[in-house]
Amino acid sequence: MGKLLHLRAVAALALSLLMASCFTGIEGSKKITEKDVQKAYSKTVTSSLTDSIQAYSDSLPAWKAGKTFTVADDQVRLIFSPSDKYDVSKLALGGKRLTYTGYSATTLLDNRRILNINFSDGRHTLVYPSGKTLADFTSKTTIPFLIDDDFVASVDRLMRNRIMYIRTSIWYDLATEGMVAGRKFIAVRIDSVSPGNKVLPLKVAFTAVDNGKSAFVWMSGGDTHIRNRNFDSMFSLDDIHKSYPNIGPEAWDCIVNGRVALDMTKEECQLAKGAPKSINRVPDQTGVREYWYYDGGSYLYFTDGVLKGFR
Repeated sequence: MGKLLHLRAVAALALSLLMASCFTGIEGSKKITEKDVQKAYSKTVTSSLTDSIQAYSDSLPAWKAGKTFTVADDQVRLIFSPSDKYDVSKLALGGKRLTYTGYSATTLLDNRRILNINFSDGRHTLVYPSGKTLADFTSKTTIPFLIDDDFVASVDRLMRNRIMYIRTSIWYDLATEGMVAGRKFIAVRIDSVSPGNKVLPLKVAFTAVDNGKSAFVWMSGGDTHIRNRNFDSMFSLDDIHKSYPNIGPEAWDCIVNGRVALDMTKEECQLAKGAPKSINRVPDQTGVREYWYYDGGSYLYFTDGVLKGFR
């Protein structure tokens, strides 16, 4: 698969350069360098990873008995029908695995057949009254508080042991799951992908290449509802610094650590702090002073596009 993607990238580059030659009257196409090939290859692989994560398809009609799900939260008990064999309200299932055992159907007055989906925790049969017909279940359908273990395993296979560049400084401690100070735009090795939480179903563990520090981030899955935590928002296969060759090492160090310093440009500040919540432009005797406001009362102000103060 890797070689095929590589060849496709080379072919695409060659075709684009050849077409440029044909329409500009230049004789002979531009030489394709190894750097050109690697850049095209990296973008192709990134696109392939994104597409593979988003394209995962395993809807209920295809489920086989024995398929497993990780319970993201004890609140999962809210989705199950009451039982005379146990007290559903006292179930503590968070972090455990449930096994799919099949489904049954209830026929309504309008002749619709509504599915009851059955799971086992090893002791009890738990029934989820879905309120849906079989046709209502698509590859994007999810069951509240349950994380598809097959999906997690497929993303783990795609990401594990790859070197990537992380786009976020919102890191979490592997032992406590508490937030820790992180860095962004640095190279990390992906160690594993495991079940996440009830909002973000993937937990991506990694190790920083430069200092060996390990942490993890929460990532969304194949859906597109949480765009700011999907794969493209969280990781890159390219060294992001190379996209900003005019940013020197001191400014880049600030960016990586989420800091700003006087005389940084607006582009550098946005890379360091993210987009502001609001912007205000105020004329004064020196020109126009531009204020960027962030949550928590912090702000930056610029004159002629250069940072002159912050809080």
